[in-house]
Amino acid sequence: MTSLNPQNQTLSFYAALFTILLCVLFGANAVAIKICIRGIGAFTTAGIRFSIAAATITIWALLTHRSFRLKKGQFLQILIISLIFTIQLSLFYFGISKTYASRASLIINLLPFFVLCLAHFFIPGDVITGRKFIGILMGFGGVLFLFASQDNISSQLLKGDFIILGVALLWACNTVYIKRIVSNFKPFQIVLYPMLFSVPFFFLQGFLWDGQMVDYVNVQIIASLLYQSLVTASFGFIAWNTLLQKYEATSLNAFMFVMPISGVVLSGILLDDRIDARVWFALIFIAAGILVIHLNPKLYNKVLKGA
Repeated sequence: MTSLNPQNQTLSFYAALFTILLCVLFGANAVAIKICIRGIGAFTTAGIRFSIAAATITIWALLTHRSFRLKKGQFLQILIISLIFTIQLSLFYFGISKTYASRASLIINLLPFFVLCLAHFFIPGDVITGRKFIGILMGFGGVLFLFASQDNISSQLLKGDFIILGVALLWACNTVYIKRIVSNFKPFQIVLYPMLFSVPFFFLQGFLWDGQMVDYVNVQIIASLLYQSLVTASFGFIAWNTLLQKYEATSLNAFMFVMPISGVVLSGILLDDRIDARVWFALIFIAAGILVIHLNPKLYNKVLKGA
């Protein structure tokens, strides 16, 4: 995603707090999914989530008079994005059903590291600097530490971990591709059309492989489903893009280290996930790696001065 306003403003103290809040909300998404799939099939959950999210974003776009029209040549690009999105999210929901939310939160946060590596080769001018290289090593080192000495880890759990790892790589490929073409689109189109494309496939997979598409539903499951649909996939998208209209993407990305912290801590609190020493060390390395990559002392000083 790119900023829509060439005259980017300096990130204020309150805007920084709001960005941190969004990162906390995004980080908690894996926890919401784990709660939801206790009673609803993984693929069915994805279908319901993106149905609600697509409807919400469509209503928002209509109310704000956004154009849904695609230009000639954009249909193929949207199709490519939609195919990758469908495969990526299908694997994510399947993988997270096999592993802990805390581990999934850490592994999926390899995304920015994969993006940096791919962008170096496929996006002109987006090169890996010495600082970025150190951050990348820290991030991958954290996940390697997570996978080390897995004698007491079940093969099912390990399978889920590796699926999530593959999802992070696939997601990075999609992100880099979107970065190359996003200037030709309105940001909401990049999100809405893949959702609309994927929903029938999610429900088909749910029918074929979920066993029972809906086993049972309670207040907690409904709340977690609405959280995924309205808070992260709808509100989160609109809020993040609203920030991008005013502030630099690099300034916002400086707070992405909050996401894995949020995911791991909330997994321990809400799901009673076992957060052992390996998980904590992996968390420290991954969060620190993201922080090193986006470290901007001047930005943080400006934010603190605005308090």
